[in-house]
Amino acid sequence: MTDNELQKLVTDISLTTFHQPFKHRAFFNSRLRTTGGRYQLQSHDIDINPRMLTEHDMTTLIGVVKHELCHYHLHLHHLGYQHRDRDFKKLLSQVGGLRYAPAGPKTRRKKTILTYQCQDCGLVFQRQRHINLQKYRCGRCRGKLHLIQETHGVF
Repeated sequence: MTDNELQKLVTDISLTTFHQPFKHRAFFNSRLRTTGGRYQLQSHDIDINPRMLTEHDMTTLIGVVKHELCHYHLHLHHLGYQHRDRDFKKLLSQVGGLRYAPAGPKTRRKKTILTYQCQDCGLVFQRQRHINLQKYRCGRCRGKLHLIQETHGVF
């Protein structure tokens, strides 16, 4: 689906469900990570996460669009447009929009485990971040530290 098709979908949903026109822009924004969509208060534009369509189905996308249109129409009519407001909750339940965007698949980051050892007392410890070996010393005996092992993987 392209941005133009999304614009037409949002306009059609606004007319059929809310009986009011949508006069601003709607587009996909791939920078959205944890949210399904975003209504922008200053420009009145609506951003939609493209993963709502690629990772989920069309009904999920329509639910997210209805959610953002609730923000849009309530804000333009100077009513309670925030998630905690009674007006928002009431309108959202009337139109059948999604209260929360569904979670996507968990993406696991590769972690690096660094193993350090003290040259004097032999203390071995692990960290996820590098240590400046010229600046820091062993916490037990103040001896010099050196890097033993660097393990990469999904933990």
